[in-house]
Amino acid sequence: MVDLARAREVAASVLDPELPVLTLADLGVLRAVTPDADGGVVVTITPTYSGCPAMETMRADLVSDLTAAGFDRVRVRTVLSPAWTTDWITKDGRRKLAEFGIAPPSPVRHHAGPVPLTLAPPTSTVPCPHCGSSDTELLSQFGATACKALRRCRSCAEPFEHIKEL
Repeated sequence: MVDLARAREVAASVLDPELPVLTLADLGVLRAVTPDADGGVVVTITPTYSGCPAMETMRADLVSDLTAAGFDRVRVRTVLSPAWTTDWITKDGRRKLAEFGIAPPSPVRHHAGPVPLTLAPPTSTVPCPHCGSSDTELLSQFGATACKALRRCRSCAEPFEHIKEL
């Protein structure tokens, strides 16, 4: 019999390769740990976006950590639906991001029905993770990874990354 609680604990502790301050559970990409018909475990993950280059590393780290913890047969399954959203980042994950100097994403507004179209660029207030000021500016829509933007605080003059809302 497979100890699913232990397997979940091990899988949940695997660090995200791009944001090593977060675990896969903090990031919300770890979806499930279930038994396999052959007595192994199946770990289900959802990428933050299609084509995420970190997926192979996540998969390898999950297999490695679970194997090291005594699970002989580990299979990692990727599911794309429902699509990952930044709303899946845990409260603890958001705290860890801010403490690390990365502004966590704001909650995403989900619309039932048609999405309103505006021709102006979206405006958002992103508080500085260093000093807390809301007087920040966008420097680049793309940061070190596609899911981050580069911003600067006008109050403390510190640059910082911001996880974009999805």
